[in-house]
Amino acid sequence: MTTNKKTLSIQDIDLKTLKERAFNYRWAEVPDGHIPLTAADSDFPPAKEIREDLIAYIEKGYFCYTPKTGLSSVKTAVAKALKERKNENVKEEFVLPIDSAARGMSITAKAVLEPGSEMLVFDPVDYLFAASAKSAGAEVVYYPCMIKDGKLDLSKLEEYISPRTKLIGFCNPHNPLGMCYTKEQLKELLDLANQYDLWILNDEVWSDIVYPDASFHSLLEFDDSLIQKVITVYGFSKSFAIAGLRAGVILTQSQEAYDMILETSEVLTTAGGVSSLTQVAMITCMTKCWYWVDAFIETMRINRDLAVSRIREMGLSVHTPEATFVLFIDIRKTGLSSEDFVKKVQDEGQVVLVPGSKSFFGPGAQGYVRLCFATFEPMLNVALERMERVVKTMLKK
Repeated sequence: MTTNKKTLSIQDIDLKTLKERAFNYRWAEVPDGHIPLTAADSDFPPAKEIREDLIAYIEKGYFCYTPKTGLSSVKTAVAKALKERKNENVKEEFVLPIDSAARGMSITAKAVLEPGSEMLVFDPVDYLFAASAKSAGAEVVYYPCMIKDGKLDLSKLEEYISPRTKLIGFCNPHNPLGMCYTKEQLKELLDLANQYDLWILNDEVWSDIVYPDASFHSLLEFDDSLIQKVITVYGFSKSFAIAGLRAGVILTQSQEAYDMILETSEVLTTAGGVSSLTQVAMITCMTKCWYWVDAFIETMRINRDLAVSRIREMGLSVHTPEATFVLFIDIRKTGLSSEDFVKKVQDEGQVVLVPGSKSFFGPGAQGYVRLCFATFEPMLNVALERMERVVKTMLKK
């Protein structure tokens, strides 16, 4: 199929610099000759406007304190962009810039939870949900959530709610399954949370990376009366490739929730929250760089379709993600554990993946591995060719 949509240029990728700077299981941490398809971080550099605006700010020569709760221009830019882009009802006075979405998750958990309380965490899901609950001294209750009839199955969620449940961890779109939720599912979730007077930690870090063959709906689309206890964490690392700038925001829907988050964040008792440079980048992302996001999505769509096709040809099972730039691959037919599969592919194929271990994604992830395809197509092809050679030897036994 041909397309006239713009994509990102592979000429922009600088592998030498990536090998110096890309940490967290990526280029700077793997042996020479290995290809890391690991942490969900893009090999593409961010939009040029981000660099230009940072340079312009730096050249003026002042690095003063910012308001402790963030620049008003950040709050305005975020509220305006998320409304225009995703029809989200964001109140700019309740936008709190924070140093990464991961930090936002931890702040939210500590604001809502207490020792002895419980947080419902989907299984599988990114480890930061469980880590945030544990950092607050709370217990983690795993809800087994897999794909059923083409949708994430929430049908038994109520059975896992107990008198100690205070918070539901909700990843939308879902990492690592790469799925979106229907508006009907979101309404059911809100009704359930309101029935039991529960808070929702609404992680929308992936909400910009949704493919044209899917639709994204947000809890923040609903009437204000239904979302008073929804606390949303939004980040810039996946959509705009600025993970190292540690850029995120917490979005609340009421003064009560905002004050609670503000107190837990401790920004009022220190010199302030987020670096001025990070906030400059946030504003630029929201006001100038959506064209880059659109080109990135089209580039990732091509990679997604390539990777899904090749992995199925290897004899493994994988669901085509509606969102994100990761695949969650079922490797159970090889007979290997997730950890052993990853080790074998790395040792024999020099391709590095993330195992579906409890420490990364919860107990239900065993028998799966995660592959990040946010690299340039020729590199992805090489990695898949290497992986195929190793997998075929596994399946012959």
